[in-house]
Amino acid sequence: MEPPFSAFESALKKSGSALRTADVPYLLGGSLASWARGGPETRHDLDLIIKPEDTQRALDALTAAGLRAVDPPEEWLAKAYDGEILVDLIFSPKGMPVDDDLIARGEVMSVLGMEMRVMALEDVLVTKLMALSEHSLRYESLLAISRALREQVDWEDVRARTSDSTFARAFFVMLEGLGVVPEAKPTTGSHETRVRVLTPRGSAAAHVG
Repeated sequence: MEPPFSAFESALKKSGSALRTADVPYLLGGSLASWARGGPETRHDLDLIIKPEDTQRALDALTAAGLRAVDPPEEWLAKAYDGEILVDLIFSPKGMPVDDDLIARGEVMSVLGMEMRVMALEDVLVTKLMALSEHSLRYESLLAISRALREQVDWEDVRARTSDSTFARAFFVMLEGLGVVPEAKPTTGSHETRVRVLTPRGSAAAHVG
């Protein structure tokens, strides 16, 4: 049974307050970053984006606030639990480094009565799209976010930054087919490819037409 959304609210308030007290810069990321802008409610992991050099300070701050740190096998995040709610401290998301520029792109918003910096929607979508693989290929949450917040997203930016991913390109084909985004503009200098068929001199096909 999934925990109630109120449990995520409590974990976010506790974690955000602890990081702010410890002066650790962070972004609210993942699906909660879209929820804060009017996207669908989520009951999955609580993602906080931090710089790699701040990882230990962030963990220390959360454990001091009563969370339980765990040692995950993944090398791109740290984890802590507030009761049954998992808080992911992500310092190396797929598709981009976490640095001052990424944090500065976030928008300061009031979330559950707390002022916090929320990851830019374009960055949220880029990290989610670049994380898709043959073994982790789920479009449901991406599609729900895209439909709910389509007018708030710079789609050309997201498309350009994820163009190396086959799975991201496939997602944009779905969005175009569903009318969520317009079809991609032709690249500059594109032209129609013409094919000329040559037949041996004297063959029957050479005299057709």
